[in-house]
Amino acid sequence: MTAPSRAVDERARVQRRTVAALVAGQVLGGLGFGATVSMGSLLFAELSGTPALSGMASTMSTLGAALAAIPLARIAQRAGRRSSLSTGASLAAVGATITVVAAGLQALPLLFVGIALIGMGNAANLQARFAATDLALPRHRGRDLSIVVWSTTIGAVIGPNLLESGERLGVAVGLPHLSGPFVLTLATQVAAVIVYLIFLRPDPLVLANRLREMDATTERAAGREIVDTALPRRFFVFAVIAVSASHATMVAIMAMTPVHLTEHGESLTLVGITISLHVAGMFALSPVFGVLADRLGRIQTILIGQGLLALGLVATALGAADHFWVTVGLALIGLGWSAATIAGSALVTESTPLAVRTRNQGRNDLVMSLAGAAGGALAGPVLAVSGYPGLSIAGGVLVATVIFASLTVRNRR
Repeated sequence: MTAPSRAVDERARVQRRTVAALVAGQVLGGLGFGATVSMGSLLFAELSGTPALSGMASTMSTLGAALAAIPLARIAQRAGRRSSLSTGASLAAVGATITVVAAGLQALPLLFVGIALIGMGNAANLQARFAATDLALPRHRGRDLSIVVWSTTIGAVIGPNLLESGERLGVAVGLPHLSGPFVLTLATQVAAVIVYLIFLRPDPLVLANRLREMDATTERAAGREIVDTALPRRFFVFAVIAVSASHATMVAIMAMTPVHLTEHGESLTLVGITISLHVAGMFALSPVFGVLADRLGRIQTILIGQGLLALGLVATALGAADHFWVTVGLALIGLGWSAATIAGSALVTESTPLAVRTRNQGRNDLVMSLAGAAGGALAGPVLAVSGYPGLSIAGGVLVATVIFASLTVRNRR
């Protein structure tokens, strides 16, 4: 076997090991995701005394992710993905502990801090999808990225269904009301730290940078010009818009659904099932959208996502009083988010020069998280003023914006 062949085989082996480690970390991270959004919304409503602040769970979570996006990207650039991802998971573990304390003390300001720190762990989960592209071949970039996104399904679907059991367990051991599920978040984030530190070796980003430097040295030695194949910057701008608008739409609807359903007399069990199906839509078919992004193209797959989002918003607007149609709508919104996020994330990577790729990935996650924070913050007041159908109509405006932006990008020469 020749030296180049051995190098290719070694790169493929490391990529498989990297994806496996990222999958394990995402499964653990996903277990705490449902508790943060669903139980966090109820905890904010209880401590504040008004459902208008229930959206602050998603707001603070996504704001925390926004605050951590650039710092975690810088850590990745300096020390690699292993350090960055383990740091994010550690912050989430601290946040879960603070949330339990806040519930016990009935301290609303402390709850803001705890949920924000958990959101910083979510920033690491977002960054994990980019870690899957560090060593991926271009023709498999969407597929490898989507596998990591898909793996969140396992934990994220199980997590919301543990809400009632976690709450009963918490009460049994003397934990404050509504805080039991956050103990699960603490345990899973600690486990994720261990997985990243032990199994994410060699570090994919460090190895990818080393390989690029070797390739550049070879090209210069041969007297050939080094050409960066990144797409024009307008594609990066469009990708950020598509990912952020889709994320804001999803967060706004998902954050208010537990409040909407409980106000209509639904039990925590039904709320958990509804959120589980929504999260299943977000992650379960990710590999399908990854393959579509590789074969049909990134923009085409983003548009498929906008179509699914639009159908979901129609279902939640017209069927707001029916639990079945709310569930169908949330599942479709999850699918639309998945298509837009996977294709948009691949487009972010491909439209960024290698020298600033990690930084721009962090910028994308920053804008995405800020958009989600805005969506969650505005969702409560919009729900209070115009109801669940009005909130769905507001989401439709964001979908229309992405469709218009896609037409602008595709029609430019």
